[in-house]
Amino acid sequence: MHATTFLPNIKLSASPTMRYLALCTDYDGTIAHHGGVDEPTLDALERLRESGRKLVMVTGREIPDLEKVFTRFDLFDLIVAENGALLYWPTTKEERALGEAPRADFVEALRAKGVGPISVGKSIVATWEPHENAVLETIREFGLELQVIFNKGAVMILPAGVNKATGLRAALRELNLSVHNAVGVGDAENDHAFLSICECSAAVANALPAVKERADIVLTADHGAGVIELIDEMLEDDLQDREPQLIRHHVLLGNDDEDEPVQLSPFTVNALIVGTSGGGKSSVATGLIERLHASGYNFCIIDPEGDYENIESAVVIGAPDHAPTLEECEQLLCKPDTNTIINLLGVKLEDRPWFFTALFPRLRDIRARTGRPHWLLIDEVHHMLPAQWQATDAPSPDNLDGVIMVSMKPSLIAQAVLEHIDTIVMLGEKTGEMLREFTDANAVAPVQVPVEALEPGSAMVWSKSTNAAPKVVRVEPSHTERKRHLRKYAEGSLPEDRSFYFRGPEGKLKLRAPNLILFMDLADGVDDETWLFHLKKNEVSEWFRKGIRDESIADEVAAIEQQSQIDPHQSRQRIRELIEAKYTLPAG
Repeated sequence: MHATTFLPNIKLSASPTMRYLALCTDYDGTIAHHGGVDEPTLDALERLRESGRKLVMVTGREIPDLEKVFTRFDLFDLIVAENGALLYWPTTKEERALGEAPRADFVEALRAKGVGPISVGKSIVATWEPHENAVLETIREFGLELQVIFNKGAVMILPAGVNKATGLRAALRELNLSVHNAVGVGDAENDHAFLSICECSAAVANALPAVKERADIVLTADHGAGVIELIDEMLEDDLQDREPQLIRHHVLLGNDDEDEPVQLSPFTVNALIVGTSGGGKSSVATGLIERLHASGYNFCIIDPEGDYENIESAVVIGAPDHAPTLEECEQLLCKPDTNTIINLLGVKLEDRPWFFTALFPRLRDIRARTGRPHWLLIDEVHHMLPAQWQATDAPSPDNLDGVIMVSMKPSLIAQAVLEHIDTIVMLGEKTGEMLREFTDANAVAPVQVPVEALEPGSAMVWSKSTNAAPKVVRVEPSHTERKRHLRKYAEGSLPEDRSFYFRGPEGKLKLRAPNLILFMDLADGVDDETWLFHLKKNEVSEWFRKGIRDESIADEVAAIEQQSQIDPHQSRQRIRELIEAKYTLPAG
């Protein structure tokens, strides 16, 4: 069995963005030993806070009980108590129950059966083994929707669906953070739930074997000393040295020739997707976004041509008649649990580089504060960072972690940007040419490709950080293929390089058609000689193929163009019928 392939990413500059913005720790058996926390552990927790990270305690204890043994509540931004059923803010002493209060008659029934000692919190009822059978029997008698959670002899009774994971999610939401920017550390059965949702999970050396087995990291020291070990690694390199172990959240690109998965890191991905027209670039990008979203990650798409508006999991800002402002983008990007699509159809082509280079620093600052968006997808990146763009035009986006770019070929993109991209994903034809453009831009020796043209559904992947041979991958298909945006092509404004121009046989005209409706109007207005000139040069079918990206109509127009005798009136009428049937007539 071969190992899964992970696409690495070279570090070209110090990243201002931390991956892990919060440490979420259990209390008993983790930071505490015999109920107390020693001074070295407290010092380490203080050092972590000073780094700008948040601290969240996730404990099964009730707040009054915790106060008896621990006096440094001030170290924590939030405490998730009662095994996930209560949030407590140390600075204000405010608390909020996340479940219903225990019924008094239920508690009395337990006591009547000799269950004890019993502790009653805001939502939790806790006792000890061997009273679990009496507890379950009483729950059945009352017909209550309660669950029982065990923890090292403790028997905790909670509302159904409430555990340390649900409590931690609520706490991080209050802190405007994602579980994908959190490190969790614990030791016991009831820690499984919250450790599993954290991007990185750690077990102290004294943890139960089952906890160690499922943790991403098993620390060498026990209790507080193990947490100090973890904190030191977070402060040293944000757990970058642990990246090879942190693979359970990686995003599938596809499978190689030996049917082994090829995956992308959800944080350090730094890739360029290129390919000839119709090669499937958008489908690959959309599939990656779908799988990223399914894993709970947040994304932002820079969409120059309105191609991603139908992604249901995102909010679109901007339209053909409304250019998004930087302030609007920033407000939307700051909202938790919101994915953003920034539609640039309303931004002039020549203004897009300025817009992007003004937006990128703001986006990077939002990431530094919140860890989001986890992925930035820049479609048609040559619109924002074209080949003629110079690093002196604006600050260079030199940190491209969590960034995927899409374009037709590397030579269309500024070299200053290509130098900071590690992985290239190629589709369609001319893979050798595309890879050569990429290696030339990076002053890397040429790389031999296994094939020059790829079958539909396949991609070729190469990473300069490993310099291994390019790998052909069967791309995991998108579950919901991106729908063609008919309204944009019918009424919108395509960029100049994708518009049709009626020039005539002598080049005296320059009539631009930026959409299909204007194309039909201009086609009716030009003389027959001009119309036939463009048909006989196959320019109309090529426009449908490359500008509109509609292979089916392009093929039908090409059949008209190939006729030995083309009737100008009939050809106009036939092409109009094709356009109206697909783009402009009402559905049904």
